[in-house]
Amino acid sequence: MNGDGQITEADAVPIGLPTEPEINYGFGASLGWKDFDFSFFFQGLGRRSFQISSSNLSPFVINGGNQNGLLEVIADDHWSEDNRNIYAFWPRLSPVQVANNNQTSTWWLRDGAFLRLKNIELGYNIPTKILSKWNMSNLRLYFNASNLFVWSKFKMWDPEMGGNGIGYPVQRVFNIGLTIGI
Repeated sequence: MNGDGQITEADAVPIGLPTEPEINYGFGASLGWKDFDFSFFFQGLGRRSFQISSSNLSPFVINGGNQNGLLEVIADDHWSEDNRNIYAFWPRLSPVQVANNNQTSTWWLRDGAFLRLKNIELGYNIPTKILSKWNMSNLRLYFNASNLFVWSKFKMWDPEMGGNGIGYPVQRVFNIGLTIGI
């Protein structure tokens, strides 16, 4: 970048978008029809980049007293004598950290924008004429779920985890419930 013919720290320039999202957004709606109700909420981030943490993902390397596991994406697409693809996702496997492979670069840069279906709920209120026979004021059956889907250009793991695919992912939750009013 600086024209001296050598690759050094003097050649470093800003790349990608900020790691903190420039856009946080959400939208949703609640609808009702007769005794049914339905609601949903979407949440997303835009204009965000992250670097895949190659030092945290390096398989077979002891990191903080623990040995890193082998992610499927690395097992399926790494450089080797049998796979001399210069565009393989992972450089040559090694039992030690290879400093050159851990440099911040556009190779590890990913688009961190996503849109997630955060919540959805479907409910049914039992009609009051039926409830009066049971001495109840309301009875509602419902189903809801959280974190059902995420849409993102990044497909290796949940984009909300950022650059470390070894962390604990966002959980998908399903509930069935009953609300009783006496």
